[in-house]
Amino acid sequence: MIDGVKTKRLKVIPDERGRLMECLRADDDLFVKFGQFYMTTTFPGVVKGWHLHHRQLDNIVCVKGMIKLALYDGRDGSPTKGQIDEFFIGEHNPMLVRVPAGVWHGWKCVGSEEAYIVNAPTEVYDYQSPDQDELPADTPKIPYDWGARLR
Repeated sequence: MIDGVKTKRLKVIPDERGRLMECLRADDDLFVKFGQFYMTTTFPGVVKGWHLHHRQLDNIVCVKGMIKLALYDGRDGSPTKGQIDEFFIGEHNPMLVRVPAGVWHGWKCVGSEEAYIVNAPTEVYDYQSPDQDELPADTPKIPYDWGARLR
């Protein structure tokens, strides 16, 4: 796994009323701090990425649908520079993925329904000076193909 990336398997607790799933707690080993909490959606087949934060850590959970979350370590001096990690997360594989600062990341909705993603980054979004760099999904700077893996 890319240096600094952490994952947490999430436990779904069902009962006759519905389900509960804790995503991130202040007493979790991977918790750093809280900046804000937001939800975004992605339509089937759509890629959102690539982007990178310089200070912020992301804590990403797909709560409905399924996404393929891809990470690329382009950090100079990192022991995992050049490495790609791929996580299939969502309803069928509930997991939190913490993305460290400096790691390029993005996702593709791989299910047949809109995917709902929540993120609890460590920093608040600064509208005047966003802590984010972006590249197109098909950039030649990142050696990754968003197509389906047929094994």
